[in-house]
Amino acid sequence: MVDYHAANQSYQYGPSSGGNGAGGGGSMGDYMAQEDDWDRDLLLDPAWEKQQRKTFTAWCNSHLRKAGTQIENIDEDFRDGLKLMLLLEVISGERLPKPERGKMRVHKINNVNKALDFIASKGVKLVSIGAEEIVDGNAKMTLGMIWTIILRFAIQDISVEETSAKEGLLLWCQRKTAPYKNVNVQNFHISWKDGLAFNALIHRHRPELIEYDKLRKDDPVTNLNNAFEVAEKYLDIPKMLDAEDIVGTLRPDEKAIMTYVSCFYHAFSGAQKAETAANRICKVLAVNQENEHLMEDYERLASDLLEWIRRTIPWLEDRVPQKTIQEMQQKLEDFRDYRRVHKPPKVQEKCQLEINFNTLQTKLRLSNRPAFMPSEGRMVSDINNGWQHLEQAEKGYEEWLLNEIRRLERLDHLAEKFRQKASIHEAWTDGKEAMLKHRDYETATLSDIKALIRKHEAFESDLAAHQDRVEQIAAIAQELNELDYYDSHNVNTRCQKICDQWDALGSLTQSRREALEKTEKQLETIDQLHLEYAKRAAPFNNWMESAMEDLQDMFIVHTIEEIEGLISAHDQFKSTLPDADREREAILAIHKEAQRIAESNHIKLSGSNPYTTVTPQIINSKWEKVQQLVPKRDHALLEEQSKQQSNEHLRRQFASQANIVGPWIQTKMEEIGRISIEMNGTLEDQLNHLKRYERSIVDYKPNLDLLEQQHQLIQEALIFDNKHTNYTMEHIRVGWEQLLTTIARTINEVENQILTRDAKGISQEQMQEFRASFNHFDKKQTGSMDSDDFRALLISTGYSLGDAEFNRIMSVVDPNHSGLVTFQAFIDFMSRETTDTDTADQVIASFKVLAGDKNFITAEELRRELPPDQAEYCIARMAPYQGPDAVPGALDYKSFSTALYGESDL
Repeated sequence: MVDYHAANQSYQYGPSSGGNGAGGGGSMGDYMAQEDDWDRDLLLDPAWEKQQRKTFTAWCNSHLRKAGTQIENIDEDFRDGLKLMLLLEVISGERLPKPERGKMRVHKINNVNKALDFIASKGVKLVSIGAEEIVDGNAKMTLGMIWTIILRFAIQDISVEETSAKEGLLLWCQRKTAPYKNVNVQNFHISWKDGLAFNALIHRHRPELIEYDKLRKDDPVTNLNNAFEVAEKYLDIPKMLDAEDIVGTLRPDEKAIMTYVSCFYHAFSGAQKAETAANRICKVLAVNQENEHLMEDYERLASDLLEWIRRTIPWLEDRVPQKTIQEMQQKLEDFRDYRRVHKPPKVQEKCQLEINFNTLQTKLRLSNRPAFMPSEGRMVSDINNGWQHLEQAEKGYEEWLLNEIRRLERLDHLAEKFRQKASIHEAWTDGKEAMLKHRDYETATLSDIKALIRKHEAFESDLAAHQDRVEQIAAIAQELNELDYYDSHNVNTRCQKICDQWDALGSLTQSRREALEKTEKQLETIDQLHLEYAKRAAPFNNWMESAMEDLQDMFIVHTIEEIEGLISAHDQFKSTLPDADREREAILAIHKEAQRIAESNHIKLSGSNPYTTVTPQIINSKWEKVQQLVPKRDHALLEEQSKQQSNEHLRRQFASQANIVGPWIQTKMEEIGRISIEMNGTLEDQLNHLKRYERSIVDYKPNLDLLEQQHQLIQEALIFDNKHTNYTMEHIRVGWEQLLTTIARTINEVENQILTRDAKGISQEQMQEFRASFNHFDKKQTGSMDSDDFRALLISTGYSLGDAEFNRIMSVVDPNHSGLVTFQAFIDFMSRETTDTDTADQVIASFKVLAGDKNFITAEELRRELPPDQAEYCIARMAPYQGPDAVPGALDYKSFSTALYGESDL
């Protein structure tokens, strides 16, 4: 403590380095350090000393009268220190040490020192003011001391929006007088000379006392006197200034004006508290109303999306096959419409729903509200599960469609092949049973019998040659059954008929052989030449029939290699035709030789070869047919080759685009991952950069549309594989959807960081420091970290963590116990640790101000103090007050305020 009795020692009139007086000595000191030296002001303008004497005297008397006394001469009446100590007791509400009643100079100095000690205890240093100067009646020192008291006890605690005392009082005056014409408060001297500012302050709070519209700017004396008289008469503010002194001074004394204006501030402080309380309540209610709207929107959008998924999945899970390719292709076209038209808007809705949910949760955290819990079945996880089920059904449905089309295509091909082979076989067997049952050998000659034996041998050769066809027919029928061909019944009936007939032919053939062999001993002559003809003609005829069958055989291929294989096989077949032609000519030569021998030996032939029905005419006719079918087959193969070349072009065209789009999507996904980790600049710069990046991605959409068109051409051409690329349309679609969702989520994270920064008052430098610290400990660069890395991060920021405290923090940043902490959770935690938020206690205190310190509030009070919509919002939700002091219509604002912070749905 300063020794006030020591020579040349005095109080310091300025900021305290360690003061902890009420209201905060720091702001007081900052203001006082900027003040001009008061005694230099007095030397510059004696009129200011006059104004200060009058103002300070009136201000002191406004407090001393509460103790039943007053002063007349400010520099004389404080000399003994008695009234000075009394003044300090009145304005502080505290007791000072007992004064000394002696008349000697030392007694007066001791009393003044007690007063100065009390001022110093409030965190104020007095510059160049000592007890001796006050006792000696030094006017300048006395005025300086009183100004210090006024600053400390009347002005220091005034603060609007965290400004210092002087700036806070000035800001209060500016806000209150802003609506009034001809009033522009910029300082505490010139701005008050015309008196309109004083009248505006009174009219703003007590409009019934002032007729402001009748005041004239060019009549300052009248304006000033009107304000001073009304303040003294109705507001209990003594007249501290003279209108003539203010008007007659080039620049009125700032200290005098501030002292007088501070009295207005304190007179109207009750209204100010009510206004502040109303503003706080409005802010809290507005946050709750907005959050409720967002919750309702989420519930509605989630219900709509889940309903769409619920309706769509049964359609995708309907696997009832159709009977024809055309019907299945229509199903495929319907599925394409679903992928192109119906699903993309739902992808956007799902992404937007997740963004809205994250934004809502961020707003709830920032406003200190509980997290939003959607109604049962509408959680984000429910939507993701439903969406996953949808995509699984979608993938299975497309695979089923393509497999079913392949199956039906193969079925049609097999069915046609079955009918063709069956028709050929039935044509061959026609009449064979009657021929085998014929008993012509009973009346035949020996030569005829031998001929019949040879003919039967030729027939058995022919029968054996047809065994493969019958087996092929049965195998095709079996495959049609296994592939669930819709007309399997008729196929099976026809196949069974063929098999039964074949068995009958076998039995009849065996019986006829036995009969012919029984009479063979009686047969000695045989026409070797006819027999040789028959033996060579039958297989050649069968070869021609097989060749015609192969040349007319339907084929189905899917690749250029397959058609080229068929062309190669056909070329090999054509290379055998010269040998076949020579065989034909040799067979015909045998027939001609038989005729020549018969004619030369005058043998009368029956007109036909007794051993075979294959005549030279038949051989020539079938050979001509083969010759005609060869070029037709050439044409069909070339057409298919052209088709497969076109398909190959489609494959390469799709692969060329897919091999660009696929890596592009992968690259963009990797770039987004790096951007989300290595963000530089302000959050707004990052957000703008991400949005430009998002636009560049959206601008790439025509490349996907082109790929979709090419994919549709491939599907329409029934192309089922593509060796030129590893990317399918399904992979690219999924990658594109993930890319859009990822960039949208990244943008949303930055937007939420901006919300957090602005709501919590975090500076850009703090945000960058948070990001740099997080990235340093995010060793895997994934945008999240495990608990060990997070503990290291907290320690690096200055936290001293025990297990219990760290577990508490983890429950805040990882409420779902996933084991990972995201950057958003980290900055939410840091903002809560470093900034203040509104609380239920603050809202209760605000309602108590509006209620006039009552434990309840009425509907009329709410409608008077709050905007209409927010007043009705409170009235509808507040429960009736049940306390012992309740009156009719009383509402319980305490439970309502607590509910705002304890429940998500009121």
